[in-house]
Amino acid sequence: MSSYAELHCFTNFTFLEGASHAEELVRQAAHLGLKAVAATDRNTLAGVVRAHVAARDANIQLIIGAHLDFVDGPSVVCLPTDLAAYSRLSQLVTLGRMRVPKGESELFWEDLMLRLEGQQIILLAPEQPNPDFIRRMLALQKLIGDNLSLGVSHRMRGNDRERIDIWANLAREAGVALAASNDVLYHHPDRARLQDVLNATRHKCTVSELGTRAEVNAERYLKSPEQMARLFRDHPEALARTVEIAERCKFSLAEIQYVYPEESRGESETPQIELERLTWIGAAKRYPNGVPPKVRAQLEHELRLIAQLNYAAYFLTVEAIVSFARSRDILCQGRGSAANSAVCFCLGVTSVDPAHQDVLFERFISAERAEPPDIDIDFEHSRREEVIQHIYDKYGRDRAGIAATVISFRSKLAIRTVGRALGLSLDVINKISKTMHWWSKENYSEQSLRDAGVDPDSALIRTAVELANELIGFPRHISQHVGGFVITNGPLGDLVPIENARMPNRTVVQWDKDDLDALGLLKIDVLA
Repeated sequence: MSSYAELHCFTNFTFLEGASHAEELVRQAAHLGLKAVAATDRNTLAGVVRAHVAARDANIQLIIGAHLDFVDGPSVVCLPTDLAAYSRLSQLVTLGRMRVPKGESELFWEDLMLRLEGQQIILLAPEQPNPDFIRRMLALQKLIGDNLSLGVSHRMRGNDRERIDIWANLAREAGVALAASNDVLYHHPDRARLQDVLNATRHKCTVSELGTRAEVNAERYLKSPEQMARLFRDHPEALARTVEIAERCKFSLAEIQYVYPEESRGESETPQIELERLTWIGAAKRYPNGVPPKVRAQLEHELRLIAQLNYAAYFLTVEAIVSFARSRDILCQGRGSAANSAVCFCLGVTSVDPAHQDVLFERFISAERAEPPDIDIDFEHSRREEVIQHIYDKYGRDRAGIAATVISFRSKLAIRTVGRALGLSLDVINKISKTMHWWSKENYSEQSLRDAGVDPDSALIRTAVELANELIGFPRHISQHVGGFVITNGPLGDLVPIENARMPNRTVVQWDKDDLDALGLLKIDVLA
């Protein structure tokens, strides 16, 4: 049995290129018996949390990484081996994103040179050798030695054996190991059609107009170790190298540790002591005639649980934001499950008096559920931006960012996208669209198409509908959450890449609220 790890995969977070969900790639890799699989989207880490959760469930090693493009150098796959190296990669992605408008990246070769420590670098071989590429490969080899590999793939184009032989000889002369890959775009060959549609959409043309921009075959899917062994039978060392790299890349997203801002503890020794101090001060103000025994017992119970789960700093950060708003006469009100907290009431975050209500704190925070707290605060809409900019100013844009919202394809956008790529007329696209509903995936029938004046027996129509159903749920782009802030003690970019939002003076992280929850990263919802 051959052993193989696929180290170069685009998920559909490489927008309009990758044609499979991260979860599909991970599950297929486990099914095929791969040693490991890497999530290496182009200039982003947006899809790695979903891959991480899927790999944990499928019991397969996931390697976190990114495909990085450079203005003045060849592309590489960067795979961190530990937490510190992951932070450097996240910083690198952040650097490229923050230099340019949303959706773009601009990295220079020198940026990589400054962050090589702890990385496994796979230099992606071009079609033919050129002097600049060889020069950079030799320079990298001198810098990082055996942590550099030359990535080659078998593209089924007729000249692959000759091309790979040339690169193998050059790599051997340079003292660089050869690493095999299939440059994966999708988990199964059936997705090649959808990849053509995505490709055409990216190039703003129809599939028939793609020409040489189209993939020449349907081979860029996850292949089994046995398939890869046959393709690289002349270079078995290239497969062995992938396993060697996988064994070096031990980093997991589970290692990420979230630390709240130190300034939240004020002058107290710990955040918990500061929270208890502010809570009892607030309780005295709320109950000038003495704190009722029922409320005192509830506060003591909540403070014990907050201490147990180490959430004191979170409450202090929320209290500080609310205090700022009230100091500027900005109306605000906490709501949702936080209203079940007597601590939130005494801090002035919510207005539900536990003396007159039977609040159940466990609806808000529970040791058994192990879910992070979620406090929603509404600010008057005309002045919410003052609060948002205050958060940026207080903590810095390197420590505070708004969570992402992943905008996905729904039925009508999916059929319009596929229809245009396949060359359907706007009239036909509109007719099909009227038979579809955004909330349902399998939401068409032959009769509904006939009723709309569309021939369901047409091969082109059937293909369009099938591909549209595959496209539903794919991410289209990353937008900003309505107000969910992530605030950290150290650089936020060490945990997750940051990029510019379309809205002026806004920066967002690349993970959405579900991703943040999956890793236990807390957010504060600054809503309107």
